[in-house]
Amino acid sequence: MKVRKLKPLRWLEIIIIFTILTLLATIFISSDSFFVAFRYIFAFVFIAFLPGYCLVNVLFLGKNRLDFVEELVLSVALSFGLTGLDGLFLGLSPIGINFTSITISLSAIVFVLAIIALIRKNQSAKTIEETQVSKTKFLLNA
Repeated sequence: MKVRKLKPLRWLEIIIIFTILTLLATIFISSDSFFVAFRYIFAFVFIAFLPGYCLVNVLFLGKNRLDFVEELVLSVALSFGLTGLDGLFLGLSPIGINFTSITISLSAIVFVLAIIALIRKNQSAKTIEETQVSKTKFLLNA
């Protein structure tokens, strides 16, 4: 399956917009509203996919790139792991586990991982470009 790659900055914009939309949906859509299904869908994707997807993009770049299915499965598994660890740390801290604390902390985790992934993607792109330039120079000199 051919998956189109996004530019790193566009990828970060999509992650940030989705996170903000999720936060807005969970805060402003009440549980007795007609649009509660949107709230549940956004929240499920946010908890079950997004943190792990950002972590996968931090860990696997360049030659270590994963296939689409591997990336999807690992994203879900890592998301549940990160969300569980987040809940554990909040439960052991004086902050406690409540709607606000889990929402803010998980959003912070996603933002931090997304920014780290953007930095890594930019570094990887520069390294690949430098490698191609050096190979071209070598072939021209040979």
